[in-house]
Amino acid sequence: MPLASTLRMAALALFWGSGFLWIKLALTHGLTPAQITIVRCALGTTVLLLLARRAGQRLPRSRTVWGHLAVAALFCNALPFALFALGEQHLDSGIAGVLNATTPLWSLLIGIGLGTDRALGPVRLTGLVLGFAGTVLIFAPWHHEGLLSLPALYLLAAAASYAVAFAYMARHLTASETPMAMSAAQLLAATAWSTLALPAAGAFRPDVTALLAVAALGVLGTGVTFYLNYRLIADEGPTTAATVGYLLPVVSVALGAAVLDEQIGVRVLVGMAVVLVGVGLTRRNTASRTRGSAGATRDGATRDGATPDGATPDGATPDGATPDGATRDGATRDGATQPAA
Repeated sequence: MPLASTLRMAALALFWGSGFLWIKLALTHGLTPAQITIVRCALGTTVLLLLARRAGQRLPRSRTVWGHLAVAALFCNALPFALFALGEQHLDSGIAGVLNATTPLWSLLIGIGLGTDRALGPVRLTGLVLGFAGTVLIFAPWHHEGLLSLPALYLLAAAASYAVAFAYMARHLTASETPMAMSAAQLLAATAWSTLALPAAGAFRPDVTALLAVAALGVLGTGVTFYLNYRLIADEGPTTAATVGYLLPVVSVALGAAVLDEQIGVRVLVGMAVVLVGVGLTRRNTASRTRGSAGATRDGATRDGATPDGATPDGATPDGATPDGATRDGATRDGATQPAA
């Protein structure tokens, strides 16, 4: 892989994976979950509008498209962004990053339920079981509230929300020749959704650290990551871009331990490994299909974008594992590749 693509992949993993750290810092330095969500969406929208203008792309004009974007924005941006912030009020950022990687597992379950994914052979079934077994291992509910606690359910619901969004986007938002403009439009709709929480947002009392953290989250973790992911897909294809998703939990855990002094025990590390192995097994058939059609893939968007065939993080795709993106064969937040957070 060319050096430029390698550097983009490294930057993408760092920006997406660090999203959970920025959320935690913003929370502990004066911002509420609603405030973080609003500012994040607004800053990401600004970055993407500038990128779209630079590329000569215009926002969609169809009411139907805007209606679909509004639904996608709710489940792919506004809701999971808020849920990750709510969960991280009481749980470590590294744990949030690991749970973000479960999005492909939820996507597979949704695909089976809707009848759109019938290729559930022994390998993918094993991956599905392993993925959720790893999640249970991380929280060890036999030791304490763990998996049954409300913050943990917030994080799991955020990952599931991404999966719902990807399934909807795959059905109703086709590939576009203006991916940056479509992504900007989706985040604009997400900003509108998040402002509905203003009455309950609380007093605005951030310090400098909180402002810098939410700025990094919105500009780098939500806006710039779209461009990097877009270029990586265009240059290397969605299969290569999807591999970023496997780096996000590692980045989030490492940053949480290094910056926030979060204690990551052997059980959590083993659980993370089990989750990633499970995700890898569930993607086997999808990865083969993607490689076979890599030359004909459409320019997709990210978890902060609005097309179903790219790769995203705060991204994640149904078949990927990152916090801020949204594509069928890519990987994403936040959260990405999967919604980093």
